[in-house]
Amino acid sequence: MDYNNNNPYLQFTPVPPAASNGHGTNGNGSMGKICDALNRCGKRVEVATRKAEVYADNIWHHFKVSPSFTDAAMARISQGTKVLTEGGHDKVFQQTFEVLPGEKFLNAYACYISTSTGPVIGTLYISSKKVAFCSEHPFCYYSPTGQQQWMYYKVVVQSERLRAVNPSSNSMNPSDKYIQVVTTDGHEFWFMGFISYDKALKKLCETLQQSRDSSGVPVAHSA
Repeated sequence: MDYNNNNPYLQFTPVPPAASNGHGTNGNGSMGKICDALNRCGKRVEVATRKAEVYADNIWHHFKVSPSFTDAAMARISQGTKVLTEGGHDKVFQQTFEVLPGEKFLNAYACYISTSTGPVIGTLYISSKKVAFCSEHPFCYYSPTGQQQWMYYKVVVQSERLRAVNPSSNSMNPSDKYIQVVTTDGHEFWFMGFISYDKALKKLCETLQQSRDSSGVPVAHSA
């Protein structure tokens, strides 16, 4: 993965030493906190089971995007535990990204982002002022001096810098759906493998529309 790029929307955030020793997990964290989270998760199993048939196909498509089904499954478990222990997606969002004055978290969607080295699993966050993505796992990076660093792959696009949100799908396999996000200065980001594709697309389009409404610029709707 190329860390030396001129894309203004990409961010590579170093992982704190304690976290990098556990490949992005807090090995010195409270086990009691994790157990409490898992207990709360267990109470939701019955409700989740009722929805299993609805989400099974989406989850399968989500996992199969990754080169490793096991890695994708562990990433989702890790993210789910993090959300529970931290108190919700909004708390994780606040810890992961710089929050602007008056900014409100709206939604989070599990997905992948396309990169030059393949799809990267993570979470797409949408707030009242930005669209942002953060990888679930840090990546090992070696600086020109040979120093090893663990870094999270992030994308941050302010709402006013959004130019288009374009849905698309694989003509050979329509179940493989993508969302292209284009910035006002021509940078493109492709997201895929959504568990909740329709909801994510709807919210992204709403974010684009609201940004254009506030600026007085009409939105060109994509087919």
